[in-house]
Amino acid sequence: MMHLTTPSMPETVTELVRAGLLRLGSGCQIHESAIFLPADMLGTMRPIVVGDRVNVGAFAIVHGGVSIGRDTRIGHRVIVGEPEYGYAVRRIYQGTGSSTSIGAGVVLRAGATIYAGVSVGEDSTIGHNTLLRTNVKVGKDSQLGANLTVERGCVIGEGVRCSPGSHLTADTVVKDRAFIGAGVRTINDRELIWRVPELEQPLMPPSFDHGCKVGSGAVILAGVNIGEHALVGAGSVVTKDVRARTIVYGVPAIQHGEVNL
Repeated sequence: MMHLTTPSMPETVTELVRAGLLRLGSGCQIHESAIFLPADMLGTMRPIVVGDRVNVGAFAIVHGGVSIGRDTRIGHRVIVGEPEYGYAVRRIYQGTGSSTSIGAGVVLRAGATIYAGVSVGEDSTIGHNTLLRTNVKVGKDSQLGANLTVERGCVIGEGVRCSPGSHLTADTVVKDRAFIGAGVRTINDRELIWRVPELEQPLMPPSFDHGCKVGSGAVILAGVNIGEHALVGAGSVVTKDVRARTIVYGVPAIQHGEVNL
């Protein structure tokens, strides 16, 4: 039996299906400890749609508004469609749900947390314990490693590789075929002012153009653009834009050559 936390709502999978709050495709495998929560924190109900041959692991939680494509695997202890609540990026959120789309053939590995409003393109993989905050977009066939933090509003393209332990600050754009190494840090605030509205400046996330590569441990400062097919060496601190097809490294990073394609 799969129980919801609010006793006045339908509690079992069968009851949710009958109430029109859960639609299950054929051939699904749903662990008995998985939980489906169609109501957000304000009580708004949103149906949950699960495609054919989807596998949902032990203690997974699927919130209202989630749509899961066929042949997708939701690992143990994964959370999908979590409503944003509390302070985040200069606003207070009230726990409102939203539409969340997980494409066909996606793998969400154990412990991943996917907030409401996220979309993950088909055949992408989200690693163990990785966090995708509200309204993150991930293109198809991308690989996001374990223990990543991808903040609100980030846009990640198709065929992108992000290695474990990296942090993408809010509204960062990573274009198709980019490669982000392990432990990369991004910054969107030049002044590091927090909760002082009269002093806060507009946030300026970095961006990563098509096919660029950023080595492990690099730090990319606010507003910096890494150009198309550029290469940033491991451990670099990048303080200014990197032109397309150039090689930079060092602290601060400076140009040391060009990429031969």
